[in-house]
Amino acid sequence: MEGPEYGHTLRQLTLWAHHVLLPVYGREVTSTAPWCSRWWEHPEAVAQLHGLWLAWGELTGPGSGMCGPANWHRDYLGPVMGALRDPMGPFAGCKPGGHRPKEKPPVDAMDPFGPPPGPPPPPPPPV
Repeated sequence: MEGPEYGHTLRQLTLWAHHVLLPVYGREVTSTAPWCSRWWEHPEAVAQLHGLWLAWGELTGPGSGMCGPANWHRDYLGPVMGALRDPMGPFAGCKPGGHRPKEKPPVDAMDPFGPPPGPPPPPPPPV
């Protein structure tokens, strides 16, 4: 997503995170379970939380069935929050009230697999 569509989606995600996710599932911030108060500045966190939010909408809304919320907790909430709050995760180095931007890894312009191999081989002769 880009431009206005990204801005609108990020706004909806932020409302959900600040009014549903964090008040209920936000835990104390420690060095072993970091959280960044400026999570939207971490692209990995935005991507993970976006997926969590979409799954929440699908599994807790009308028609999701009686097991939907339990499945969301088991299959989505735990793994995503565990990955985000991992000491080596996207908030590593962030402290309460102190955001630390992350350096993006360098990416070479060259294709790591080399140039394309050329045209495909001819088909085998009929048998």
